[in-house]
Amino acid sequence: MNMLNYTQVEEFILLGLTNLPNIQIILFVIFLPCYIISLKGNIAIIIICRINSTLHTPMYFFLSHLSFLDIWHTSVIVPVMLIHFLSIKKSISFAGCASQMFIHLSLGGTECYLLLSMAYDRYVAICAPLHYTTIMHPGLCIKMAAGSWIGGILNSVIHTVFALQLPFCGPNVINHFFCEVPSVLELACADTSVNKTVIFFFAMLVVMGPFFLILITYGYIISSILKISTSVVQRKAFSTCASHIIVVFLFYGTIIFMYMRPGSTHVVNQDKMASLFYSVIAPMLNPLIYTLRNKDVIGAFMDLTRRTIVSDKGYGH
Repeated sequence: MNMLNYTQVEEFILLGLTNLPNIQIILFVIFLPCYIISLKGNIAIIIICRINSTLHTPMYFFLSHLSFLDIWHTSVIVPVMLIHFLSIKKSISFAGCASQMFIHLSLGGTECYLLLSMAYDRYVAICAPLHYTTIMHPGLCIKMAAGSWIGGILNSVIHTVFALQLPFCGPNVINHFFCEVPSVLELACADTSVNKTVIFFFAMLVVMGPFFLILITYGYIISSILKISTSVVQRKAFSTCASHIIVVFLFYGTIIFMYMRPGSTHVVNQDKMASLFYSVIAPMLNPLIYTLRNKDVIGAFMDLTRRTIVSDKGYGH
């Protein structure tokens, strides 16, 4: 029978990161600038990659998709969290909770596959440079990006459908700052062992599968780089991979910590910190990681800044 025949819960209460009003104000002051930095940084990368012709390559095509993901990932969670920092009643409707859960899972799954696509791009660029333009043609890049989105959405549909089939008859208090699946399942008035099995199985498929493939890919990449006789070329090759490697370990590290541990080892505060990192902090850090270590992006950004200043001066005259 459909879950709607059972549920008596029309809204959930999110406990958030703390229930201390003074601390909530401090957290609001901290996370609002983080959210603004995340939005501005990721939007800037999308604009730069779009308007600068030298960045019309597969690497920056995938980077634009990553920035787009990060914008939505943080926007699904942070605005609600900021509002709740200043609110007495920290509620979210049942439909709002389901939507937040679905979008969060879709974006997280898509990012797992997208990071794998970016690793493959680096593999072809370093291990088969003479065939790079032939292999990484626009059609393949579009298919890989579309496949990442489709895979992420399908993963989310499965988790969300399984979760929403459960009856929720109270209590309705979620000990988290957003509607993450494991926290929501704790409120179900039914056995959730099937859901937990599904979570573990798809975590292996969607998280660990791409992660192991990325590790194998970088094994080949590092092997190829070490065969290069010129140290300058070696450093340049490592430099093109460094940003991606950092992002991979930041993202997958917290995801694996969150979803691949046995249920008995979960600690609420640790889960909140892990979720906070991959859903709020990582989207803010990604633009900084890619720009600080990427001369092409820095050069394109400086060129855009100069053109904007010149344009403003010309408009002023």
